[in-house]
Amino acid sequence: MSKSKSKRSGVVYSTDPEYIYRFGHPNPPELLPNDAQPLRVQLDKKARRGKAVTLITGFEGPDDDLSTLGKHLKNLCGVGGSAKDGEILLQGDHRDKVMAYLAKEGYDKAKRAGG
Repeated sequence: MSKSKSKRSGVVYSTDPEYIYRFGHPNPPELLPNDAQPLRVQLDKKARRGKAVTLITGFEGPDDDLSTLGKHLKNLCGVGGSAKDGEILLQGDHRDKVMAYLAKEGYDKAKRAGG
């Protein structure tokens, strides 16, 4: 038995004859300017079998812009990682490099979090 993904996930039935289902998000997130992005850079080891990752959270904007920033940071540090759900993960401890890059690019609200 295979599960099929419906375009109308979550909607089963409506008795309103005027009801129109709206696909997707009503308003895509808008990109904040660099100096207004509340980014937090921290070292994370939880649920990663003791491996350290640099975690950048708080990005507000479209996923395309998040993946672009993630790609620049991965190239800068020369490591792998991912960018999704408003978070960027970089393998290893690269907080100093990331903070220097963010400051150079105008992310004035970026803060180093944790120890």
